[in-house]
Amino acid sequence: MSLSNPRPMYGVYSVTPYNRTTGSPYGTAKVVGQANLNLSGDLVKLMGGASKYPWSIEDGAINSEISLKIKEYPDFLFELFLGKAPTDTGADTSGTCSTLTNVKGSTAKSATIGIATASVKAAVKTDLKFTKFLVKVVSATTVDVYAMSDEDFNRGTDKVFENDLLKITASALPIATTTAVEIPGYGIELTGGSGTIGMTVDDTASFEVKPVSTKSMEVTIGGTSDTYPEFGLVCMAQQMSDGSMWELDIFRAKGIGAPLGFTEKAFSEAEIKVEAFYDAAKNGIAKIRWLLP
Repeated sequence: MSLSNPRPMYGVYSVTPYNRTTGSPYGTAKVVGQANLNLSGDLVKLMGGASKYPWSIEDGAINSEISLKIKEYPDFLFELFLGKAPTDTGADTSGTCSTLTNVKGSTAKSATIGIATASVKAAVKTDLKFTKFLVKVVSATTVDVYAMSDEDFNRGTDKVFENDLLKITASALPIATTTAVEIPGYGIELTGGSGTIGMTVDDTASFEVKPVSTKSMEVTIGGTSDTYPEFGLVCMAQQMSDGSMWELDIFRAKGIGAPLGFTEKAFSEAEIKVEAFYDAAKNGIAKIRWLLP
């Protein structure tokens, strides 16, 4: 009888975390650089006397670290490793302007003496640009507007910064009682408050804009009540040319932290460290399956 063919393992196909209580998947990642379960153990040696060699060796602890390199950013990455599930939005045919919020002082955004609202001007919604804006008071009744990035300035009406301080208004915009004034070329209008306008110079307020979109996501991380749940993890190796497949089901895993990297001319990769640990109900840390059809 000859030897059996070797049983190799090749590549990585997917990484799928699942809820340990319900068994439901959080989602899956297929743009994966690696998914390694590194089981490295320690040997505890008894040394003493004149001997240069151990008198006895016993088993020590086994480190069960999982190394993940994920080259996409699914929702579960934020939920499991950064503590907060994102809010997903489907198709938005109108565009969105967030609530105007005071940054410095209390008069730039004011229901009576300042700007009551910043809102999408429906007739020119195609001019909406994806960035964050700042409104700065330059006189009791006028404001300038600044933008944090010009990456999306060619959407709709092409725009450019007016100066090196990132101002986008060529001249100050007048704020009048219950009257809307458009930020030219940006699809947004500012509406004055209900009373006599009287803002304080240098007060500021900000808002964010999302143009018409197919889908969007947002999440705020770093909250004091954020949680990092345990999860199960199914890792699949790439199917080989003979049809053979490997599956690794890790019963209990936990990780905290994930990088968010913007690198010149490169796709971002999140390298994440996770720990696998003992599941008493299943009497193990993982189950390995291999199949040759």
